[in-house]
Amino acid sequence: MQNREQQEWERRRRARSIAIALVLVALVVIFYVATIVWLGGNVANRRL
Repeated sequence: MQNREQQEWERRRRARSIAIALVLVALVVIFYVATIVWLGGNVANRRL
């Protein structure tokens, strides 16, 4: 019985970790897109 509980706990922990990772990736994408939209298309045209 202990082994089954341990497996269930590890499965839930893995699912929670995946969910947190997906949320973080989504936030990064949202901030990236928002920055590009905010700065506009002229970012690519500037001199280096």
